[in-house]
Amino acid sequence: MSDYVIVGGGSAGCVLAARLSEDPSIQVTLLEAGPEDRSWLIHCPAGLAVMARTGQANWGYETVPQAGLNGRRGYQPRGKVLGGSSSINAMIYTRGQPQDYDAWAAEGNDGWAWQDVLPFFRRSEHNERGADEFHGTGGPLNVKDLSDPNPFSEAFVEAGVQAGYARNDDFNGAQQEGVGLYQVTHKNGERFSAAKAYLTPNRARSNLRVITGAQVTRILLEGARAVGVAYVKSGAEQVVRANQEVLLSAGALQSPQLLMLSGIGPADQLRRHDIGVQLDLPGVGANLHDHPDVVQGWDVPGAHDLFGVSAAGAWRVAKGIGRWRRERRGLLTSNFAEAGGFIRSAESELLSDLQLHFVVGKLVNHGRSAAWGHGFSCHVCVLRPRSRGSLQLASADPLAAPLIDPGFLQDPDDMRRLIAGFRQMRELLSQPALARHGGRENSAAMRSDAEIEGFIRAHADTIYHPVGTCRMGKGPFDVVDSRLRVHGVRGLRVVDASIMPQVVSGNTNAPTIMIAEKAAHMIRETAIRG
Repeated sequence: MSDYVIVGGGSAGCVLAARLSEDPSIQVTLLEAGPEDRSWLIHCPAGLAVMARTGQANWGYETVPQAGLNGRRGYQPRGKVLGGSSSINAMIYTRGQPQDYDAWAAEGNDGWAWQDVLPFFRRSEHNERGADEFHGTGGPLNVKDLSDPNPFSEAFVEAGVQAGYARNDDFNGAQQEGVGLYQVTHKNGERFSAAKAYLTPNRARSNLRVITGAQVTRILLEGARAVGVAYVKSGAEQVVRANQEVLLSAGALQSPQLLMLSGIGPADQLRRHDIGVQLDLPGVGANLHDHPDVVQGWDVPGAHDLFGVSAAGAWRVAKGIGRWRRERRGLLTSNFAEAGGFIRSAESELLSDLQLHFVVGKLVNHGRSAAWGHGFSCHVCVLRPRSRGSLQLASADPLAAPLIDPGFLQDPDDMRRLIAGFRQMRELLSQPALARHGGRENSAAMRSDAEIEGFIRAHADTIYHPVGTCRMGKGPFDVVDSRLRVHGVRGLRVVDASIMPQVVSGNTNAPTIMIAEKAAHMIRETAIRG
């Protein structure tokens, strides 16, 4: 028996576990389906390249065939380990634009405007640059500049300036637009996941129980109240009950799945799988969306500063491993996507609507395959896509993967922006700061919009930011209210990226941590008020 049972040990779950267990009178249980975060591949920043290809610590989901991607199945990696996706991601720290959160509030979500959420961003953060109006120090999450940025990353920023974009040294400061180096969630040369930030320092608390290898199969309901969860560990089903609340932090793909497996969701879908309807909540699993992204690579023969597959590259990595072990410095402290930018697809756009991720390596199949030689790559994604999909059950089997349909590029506006972004990316990468290295663009023959669209449909995929499936709001297709309580069920909240009404204009890990910080504050307020 616990006061609070948290489902999912990812970014949001780690925050909730740490913040709620600060009160020694509160008993907290955290359940995570994956293992402890002990692998050196997690803690070494460059280890993400190996994890991307081996599927370690990863649910490794696929989408249903996507009409907008020529019928291809997209890849949907999600962390299956303490720290969740913050243990396998590229460690980029961005928050999105203030207007993103103001739009959430304008839809009736009181308390979620930019000025409301900024204090929780600052509370979560220890920025090694120091505190200011936008940044905090003393928070659990370490944020810093890259220790040893690749010279090609600096060349990308120089090329961006040559292409007419402003240099921006802080994408989370007064203005997001421009090109620059990303700040990262690192500390002392290692990945600093949500688990390392929030959970590891507090594991000795007597009122905090963390159970790994525990896959939750359903939420236990008594009438219209959540009273606990059932989970499978080592092949046996077990139960843990909650005196106060069940907090669902399984992520945008699994939180709605668990709600539906528990009888909370669209009644017709539940009946189709012979699941008893506890609450007809049609918005569960709806509104799934993600940043559609395409990546283009450039071959740069002999550029051994760049990651690649060659004898010289292998020797350089071997030396880098030794240096990382000794000093936690050098090549293997790279997060690969070291630089990037936020740009507009047209001068008429008031805000950045495209994001660039510059990668100091030659990517094939979004990094899931290896190719001989050295080079650099650049992603471009649409920040505020209009396309919407859904998350549905494949069956009533709680161990079966859900049916994931982001609806990529279904709305023509998304393709229009992505074509414009591809052209701008190509122009930037052709500037003298990068051109002097003698690179050669892959698929350089593409010139017309139709040719570029064909390339996009053949190669685009996610940039790993699914959201929206337990949408926050007051409408008939919304799942949680502004305090993240599930409509129609007492003692049950959803706290993760699934509650976002609209994806933020940037990477989603920092916003997910903010959501959990704010949720913990609201939960404590509820407990005090009774």
